[in-house]
Amino acid sequence: MKSSTVTIPSGTMEYVSFGNGRRNLIVLPGLSDGLATVKGKAFLLSLPYRKYSQDFTVWMFSRRNQLPPDITIVDMADDQVHACRTLGIQKTAVLGVSQGGMIAQSLALRHPSLVEAMVLAVTAPSANDTVLACMGRWKQYAEKNDHGKLMIDTAEHSYSEAALTRMRRFYPALSRVGKPKTYDRFLANIHAIEHFDVRDDLKNIHCPVLILGGLLDQIVGKDASGMLHEAIPGSELYVYPQFGHGLYEEADDFYERVFSFLKRCEKS
Repeated sequence: MKSSTVTIPSGTMEYVSFGNGRRNLIVLPGLSDGLATVKGKAFLLSLPYRKYSQDFTVWMFSRRNQLPPDITIVDMADDQVHACRTLGIQKTAVLGVSQGGMIAQSLALRHPSLVEAMVLAVTAPSANDTVLACMGRWKQYAEKNDHGKLMIDTAEHSYSEAALTRMRRFYPALSRVGKPKTYDRFLANIHAIEHFDVRDDLKNIHCPVLILGGLLDQIVGKDASGMLHEAIPGSELYVYPQFGHGLYEEADDFYERVFSFLKRCEKS
């Protein structure tokens, strides 16, 4: 288990790694990476991936530490390639969650020789109206330094009603937990999301792809997963009818689905 920093041409990136399998799996987290990087969180982040540890070496990367305000998803994908080259990763499966799924799409399009298989979870092929509405609200909260409203709005639009019933009693504490010193990094990530659109290019992705979505997703919208599936040749799709954007935390079988797909890809 390791928590470290890798130097790339544009600066540095934090990453954690765990497991000792011969195959690589890169995990690209969502917009929450704009509030806090993976630095020092190797043990906590490794817990859902314990079943993978014999088959995969799992790498989880944050965006670069020095994020300019006008950074793009393409820039983030290129950063990831530089990090892989530095660390000696020549081939890898990729799990991209939310914004991380956008980076994963660009990675597969721009650097197909690197990506052997891909899982896209609760993500979209472009900044659709639902995405833009969320980004607009969250940008306002960040610019007003209102961490409580940002966290509550994120929760209300991510989780099922059953989960929210348990969580709402903790809302008064959210304004004090996990607040960054500055929202510059968060806002740079939002800028990248708002300018993302690869809809016309997805036909050029030819690695095995599993798409996991939620019918109740209020952040990328309920149709985003289906659009990805229609556009990516040979892709597989599973939509959870009872979950939304937070399904990777709520669905008991999420990591089993990912693991089973990646194992099948190895045999095919």
